[in-house]
Amino acid sequence: MVHVYPQTKSATVNPLKSSQPLGAALAFLGVEGAVPLFHGSQGCTSFALVLCVRHFKETVPLQTTAMDELATVVGGAGHLEEAILNLKERANPRLIGICTTALAETRSEDFARQIANIETMRAEELGAEIVLANTPDFDGALEEGWAKAVAAMIERITRPGQQAPRSKRARVIERSTKPREQPWKRKKVAILPGWHLTVADIEHLREMVESFGLKPVILPDVSGSLDGTVPDRWMPVTYGGTSVEDIQELGTAVQCIGVGEHMRRPAELLQKLTGVPYILFQSLTGLKNVDRFVSLLSEISGVSAPAKIHRCRSQLQDAMLDGHFHFAGKKIAIAAEPDQLYQFATFFTGLGAEMVAAVTTTGASEILEKVPAESIQIGDLGDFEDLAGGADLLVTHSHGRQAAERLGIPLLRVGFPAFDRLGSQHKLTILYRGTRDLIFEAANIFQANQHTPSPEIVDALRKRRNAG
Repeated sequence: MVHVYPQTKSATVNPLKSSQPLGAALAFLGVEGAVPLFHGSQGCTSFALVLCVRHFKETVPLQTTAMDELATVVGGAGHLEEAILNLKERANPRLIGICTTALAETRSEDFARQIANIETMRAEELGAEIVLANTPDFDGALEEGWAKAVAAMIERITRPGQQAPRSKRARVIERSTKPREQPWKRKKVAILPGWHLTVADIEHLREMVESFGLKPVILPDVSGSLDGTVPDRWMPVTYGGTSVEDIQELGTAVQCIGVGEHMRRPAELLQKLTGVPYILFQSLTGLKNVDRFVSLLSEISGVSAPAKIHRCRSQLQDAMLDGHFHFAGKKIAIAAEPDQLYQFATFFTGLGAEMVAAVTTTGASEILEKVPAESIQIGDLGDFEDLAGGADLLVTHSHGRQAAERLGIPLLRVGFPAFDRLGSQHKLTILYRGTRDLIFEAANIFQANQHTPSPEIVDALRKRRNAG
């Protein structure tokens, strides 16, 4: 059984984790026409905005209530109302996602009541969905903030109750009056991706589901809003992602699929509200996990996997045969959020590598019990550097580059933020193709950093044998 050691330091050195409000903001950015609103000081928002812009290399519509010293003492309801009305007037968003920060949360204000009062008194001026996610900085980490925002959107926007079944006579009439050229109505599948899925991952996931004739509704869908496209005009809100109407109609899906342990609560909430059953995939990386996912899609759709999916699976099998020589016996050190730690730890150990160091941000996730490591440290990148000596590869985000330089160990950049390399959001890490690409990337790093014997060393060894 894995041992999880709590954080013991009184100060963080070279932080590993990002805060809950930032995770919630990232989730709200996956909704079309949305603006995340940090309820707190300008400094809290500025720091999160810098990380988002450096990571995505895009304009990010992140706003703040700009609480000052007076609002901190007497309460920030006035600042919250003013910010919401200003956003509606200037940007006209479809959704305003409020992410509370530690500054506002420490006063124990009733934010839900404040928002209800604003909606009652300013009903004619609003016309937008206002979703509250309680995400104090002093608790949790990025993945918990993401999950809370998704759960809040489902609770606030999704219509409760199942779609009313039609009578047999109504179905017969519909078939007899429907034009033959009209396409058949596809089964809808609700997908709740974890924060650790990249833009390319979500786009590839959609293509996989659609290849079975199913209609995926992905919440949140950052592949539509943060995919690096250039709009033809300035947009004060997100210009892609899941529509509010799609969130409202999540209850008409035949199946919900969650990716990552932190998406269990939103999936359970959707099931409770609408009756849509859910299945949770703790990882979509690795042959066994993807096979299970493909089998589920085949079962839902009633059709077998298309030929191109079989071809991708065969390519992954070949990559595993080609690459496993480079992974066997390699020592891996990973620092990441719990679900991403599990994703990459199972990937490397499945190819014959060994986990020598595992550091994560929070001990609240149940997935930590399944991580294939002897121990896990809750800590920062300072702890990671202390534990990772002697490893063959470090796996973490861009803030781990200094530790990699000091230790002289190559770094595989994953997660958030990744700001010192281009194209991080277009890197595939899931399904057959993503697993194949990860094998090639890691194996190439191993090959580029292996110490081959030089002629001088070989000659010295030969002379030593001859002397003996």
